[in-house]
Amino acid sequence: MSHERHHRRSIRLPGYDYREEGAYFVTLCVQGRERLFGHITDGEMRLNAAGQIVSDEWLRTPLVRPYVTLDAFVIMPNHLHAILFLDGTKTDEHAGVVGATWQVAPTKHANTENHDRPKGPLAHSLGAIVGQFKRMTTIRINALNATPGVKIWQRNYYEHIIRNDADLARIREYIATNPAQWETDALYRPASD
Repeated sequence: MSHERHHRRSIRLPGYDYREEGAYFVTLCVQGRERLFGHITDGEMRLNAAGQIVSDEWLRTPLVRPYVTLDAFVIMPNHLHAILFLDGTKTDEHAGVVGATWQVAPTKHANTENHDRPKGPLAHSLGAIVGQFKRMTTIRINALNATPGVKIWQRNYYEHIIRNDADLARIREYIATNPAQWETDALYRPASD
């Protein structure tokens, strides 16, 4: 009997080094897009205990990874949208908010010649940040719910390399208005009562 090995198709930009300094927009979805983190009331997100864990862990990211600066983010009932900056970015007088002067994510390509490197995301990469965040939130949410081993997040995540100030402004606006637009959101799922 032959065993075919399952290969996932990557949705990442081929050859791009996701350790590069720059701005990134990420979206992480709950497994099955279940409403796990709270609910929207009058256009505002109300976090439950699991949603608060997601918030706490996201805010811890720059504490454990000093090369990360967080920007706008929103936790929705079944997903997280966030902007983060890697390395050397400058912050303005508002703590934790990135100012107008920032580095555009370059289009340098990763060294793809090293076939001997271990599998998984490279250290200090966007994939490593997202992976550790998913791991920690999963552990804490499963402890909260007494559901060891339950999968919380979908396997992959969406990312977008932010290229300029207009792109950054557009994504910040999208994040800020996401709760008010919940019922028209592509990730919206009706509550299962």
